[in-house]
Amino acid sequence: MPNKQLYIIGLFILFGLSSFAQNKKDSDSLQVDTDFIVVADSIQRKPINILAPSKAAFYSAVLPGLGQAYNKKYWKIPIVYAALGAGIYFYSTNNKEYNEYRDEYKRRLAGNSPLSGKFPGVSDEGLINAQKTLKRNKELSLLITIGLYALNIIDANVDAHLLQYNVDENLAIKPHFQYNQMENSSDLGLTLNFKF
Repeated sequence: MPNKQLYIIGLFILFGLSSFAQNKKDSDSLQVDTDFIVVADSIQRKPINILAPSKAAFYSAVLPGLGQAYNKKYWKIPIVYAALGAGIYFYSTNNKEYNEYRDEYKRRLAGNSPLSGKFPGVSDEGLINAQKTLKRNKELSLLITIGLYALNIIDANVDAHLLQYNVDENLAIKPHFQYNQMENSSDLGLTLNFKF
């Protein structure tokens, strides 16, 4: 029996303290809702560096991958260099083959025998077609490499913007449960909060 009385007294004290804490109003607190008190000084945000995206883009333009390092996304650096390296590799391979076919065609125009050259089984028309194809591939490789370089700069810029994106309690979608005393029912829903 005495334990039961101690439990009841403990519950009265607990409810009394909680109701006292809800009714207390402080000069540096802001009353948002009847159930919640938010201290105005508790919300502290990191200052936004408006030049960070520009710096990241500039660093990536100077040296590919440096903007990703500035954003502390080190895992992207090998991807940047692999993409640019592949584009440069295909450009140089197509350029080398293009020069070989062009030199062979010039050698044949100079009057040398087709059987003594580097491509004895290829006709003159085949050499011309190969030069056109390799020139198109070389130019396409160059355009793709320039596009990958620009994509590296854009990635660093966008990533720096997203690192400063505000994801805190001031902008939130939260579920809420509310008991409606008038209808003696409960309501369940979502609340979208914008706090400025």
